[in-house]
Amino acid sequence: MATLHTSANVAVSAQNPSAAHSADAGPRTREVLVFELGGQRYGLPTADVRELVRAVAITPLPNAPAAIEGVVNVRGRVLPVLDVRARFRLPAKALDPSDHFIVASAGARGVILRVDRASHLALIDEASVQPPQTLGPSATYVAGVAKLADGLVLIHDVKTFLSAAEAASLDEALLAPA
Repeated sequence: MATLHTSANVAVSAQNPSAAHSADAGPRTREVLVFELGGQRYGLPTADVRELVRAVAITPLPNAPAAIEGVVNVRGRVLPVLDVRARFRLPAKALDPSDHFIVASAGARGVILRVDRASHLALIDEASVQPPQTLGPSATYVAGVAKLADGLVLIHDVKTFLSAAEAASLDEALLAPA
């Protein structure tokens, strides 16, 4: 298990997927970073997480799709900040210094999720994960619902966050001259 860079109070680690389960290890598990957004708990598989950092000012990106809050420079890389609140139909909230940025991979694209706070890592038994269809049609961006000892966690699927049209529009906005 390799530790990823973090400047917040949560240690984030990348786990080799094959290390989470072996033929004689018993139940298959998945490690997720649990975060809060508008009073709801979500999880993001640590395989998608690159690092966790404190929030900084977000620069607006002209002509970006509505699903993008703007961009942030993280160690020389300009990364789009996904508007997770809007996507999950939560009320808008001004950027707060206590917010966290989760730097993640959405396939080949680096992205940032602005969250209220990252709380902890959870090792989830795959058998406790329910398919997102149990939530109805509003669960488009959710990969599953996990039952933890202290409640439910919606596991986010960052790869499905942007539609193909939104991804193309974002690419155009990122390539446009400043």
